Amino acid sequence: MSQMNEKAATVPGVKTMMERLIAIPSISSASAEWDYSNEAVVHLLASWLEPLGFDLEILPVPGVPGKFNLIATLGSGPGGLVLSGHTDTVPFDDKRWQSDPFQLTERDNRWYGLGTCDMKGFFALAIEAAREYVDQPLKEPLIILATADEESSMSGARALAAAGKPKARYAVIGEPTGLRPVRMHKGIMMERLRFEGRSGHSSNPALGRNALEGMHEALNELLALRSQWQETYRNPHFKVDVPTLNLGCIHGGDNPNRICAQCELHFDLRPLPGMSMEELRQAILQQVQPIAQRRELELEFEPLFEGVPPFETAEDAALVKACEALTGHSAQAVAFATEAPWLQKAGMETLVMGPGSIDQAHQPDEFLELAQLEPAVRILKGLIRQFCL
Repeated sequence: MSQMNEKAATVPGVKTMMERLIAIPSISSASAEWDYSNEAVVHLLASWLEPLGFDLEILPVPGVPGKFNLIATLGSGPGGLVLSGHTDTVPFDDKRWQSDPFQLTERDNRWYGLGTCDMKGFFALAIEAAREYVDQPLKEPLIILATADEESSMSGARALAAAGKPKARYAVIGEPTGLRPVRMHKGIMMERLRFEGRSGHSSNPALGRNALEGMHEALNELLALRSQWQETYRNPHFKVDVPTLNLGCIHGGDNPNRICAQCELHFDLRPLPGMSMEELRQAILQQVQPIAQRRELELEFEPLFEGVPPFETAEDAALVKACEALTGHSAQAVAFATEAPWLQKAGMETLVMGPGSIDQAHQPDEFLELAQLEPAVRILKGLIRQFCL
């Protein structure tokens, strides 16, 4: 047995890898009481990838203490394939789980645990697929990428795109798609609109400036914009084939007999591929600024988070064709957002495809069907053969 084979033999099998990954809490959340570091997960992955001959780069995420990206590279060259996943999970409600979220539990031909399908399980399967090629000379590198904070700010992917890393030609993100290739998704924007006026006694409207009445006008403008966008933009690949705008929550005023001094609206917008988030924000501002000026209201309009741009890879792209051939399924569109726009921004032809169902993600008793394991490894091996050998 070669020295590399001896080292590779120390890397555990899929189930043990999955057990150890699930056992480490790595929740990311905008709420500090829920937010964990992902450092332990990154170092665990590194401890398996290094014996397989991967060169490791562990990168702190700038401005986000305790969060790290991992770039593990087997082979060298200008092209290559990235198999990408995020190391974090969403928060959980243990009262709604039938088993311990941090213990891999097998029942009903499924593996249950927080992150089984979304998406720590993908790392175990990617490493298992890579194991076969550690002693083979690669023409192009194989890169396993592990990111931070996808479930909250996507700060890990943003930092990688800003640094222009990793360098490769193709990238597959292993989000749960039932092993069906996904070549496009909508973006997501969450926005905050606030008017501030002046309170006063309701018996005389001239005593104040009513922020709620200003918001009433603004709501009409937002709904008119929605109608305009839905008439202009349509994509039949999506189940909901138009961009959506949802008025999510509104707060304002304090008493029926006082003029409302403050009113704040939170809404979300899901643009189709080809729509610019910045242009959408500018269109909204152009409609609400005149309301604020005319009514002498102070206006604040800002994102609640930076947003995820819409994503699309061409249907005739080499990676799309390869994944369609390996899976037997045509590439599709999904409503959920991923890190794909940032990998694309770094110059890679990108596609989303992984085991498990998005219906189980973010749910109590999250699981991965055992029947998905062998096909996932087989498909990943096929991609490595095609793009690295």
